[in-house]
Amino acid sequence: MLLATKSTTDPSPSPRLHPQMRFVSTESIAMHLSKEITEIYRVDCWRYVAHVVGKGMSTFVSYADLPPILGVVPPTATDARLWRKRWRRHHHLAPRFWVDFYAHKFQSVTDLEELAAWDELVAYIHFGFTEIDRQFLEAVCSEVTQQLMSYAA
Repeated sequence: MLLATKSTTDPSPSPRLHPQMRFVSTESIAMHLSKEITEIYRVDCWRYVAHVVGKGMSTFVSYADLPPILGVVPPTATDARLWRKRWRRHHHLAPRFWVDFYAHKFQSVTDLEELAAWDELVAYIHFGFTEIDRQFLEAVCSEVTQQLMSYAA
């Protein structure tokens, strides 16, 4: 479920929204915060951050912490620059939950076309993953491909 909506309590006077707001989803925020999706009550997208309210928490999440998803405008070079800047504290690599997020997305697809779309998205941001993480994601993708092909046969 996408939650990219402007908050009515946005303190900024400008109506300009952050371009990475399009990647906000309850699933990615829950994984980022190590929470269950049901523990996230509300996400308000402000100009520079998302305000997340949930069970026993109220916190802000940078848009640059969230992985790109399907169903919105694909990531751009500008997005990649913002992620790289944010990842400086992680040795210029995506946070570990991104690998888990994409592995989960691969495993939850229902057809080869959707799997190919997720694989293409991950290939675009491959620079954010270690070689081991890339191999892991390739293995998950390959396994899911085999399963989907066996179901089709």
